[in-house]
Amino acid sequence: MTKRLIIAITGASGTVYGVRLLQLLRAMPDWETHLMMSASGALTASQEFDMKRADIEALADVVHNVKDIGAAVSSGSFRTAGMVIAPCSMKTLAGVAHGIADNLITRAADVVLKERRRLVVMARETPLNLSHLRNMTAVTEMGGIVFPPVPAFYARPNSIDDLVDHTVGRVLDLFDIDHNDLVKRWEGLQRPAYAA
Repeated sequence: MTKRLIIAITGASGTVYGVRLLQLLRAMPDWETHLMMSASGALTASQEFDMKRADIEALADVVHNVKDIGAAVSSGSFRTAGMVIAPCSMKTLAGVAHGIADNLITRAADVVLKERRRLVVMARETPLNLSHLRNMTAVTEMGGIVFPPVPAFYARPNSIDDLVDHTVGRVLDLFDIDHNDLVKRWEGLQRPAYAA
């Protein structure tokens, strides 16, 4: 049976995370990706790494217009494993936190939450103000997972690609998706720990 994952790309910096998810899932025949990309997301992608909207959309199995509130992903009867918003702007985070389903991204997130499926929100902003923190708390209280794309340096990355892959691998872990060791697993310190 084909498993479906919804991926949304919004206007925050970090579109590389959504693109990398699509690239990895494209190589997994058991997974079908459903992409929604806001106009701001497409604009940010073009600024961050010269990738056109059509190039990103070509990585997805199904592309939905964010204005199409009647798309399949807008209904709980359309079964998915869940949704990743990568990256998630603070505007989208606020919409999800307050149930404002005024576009397909926030509607699909609302559906994922109401159906008790997994929602991973890669919130991308710094520094954070109180409304950002409260919105993250609200999404967490509703069952979503707030996953800021904070790099892990214990893996001793050699490149930005290593940082991105580690982060995206951790997101895939949340859906129990095997990914050929993108993540260097922590196995404890390789030297004796200092005495207290």
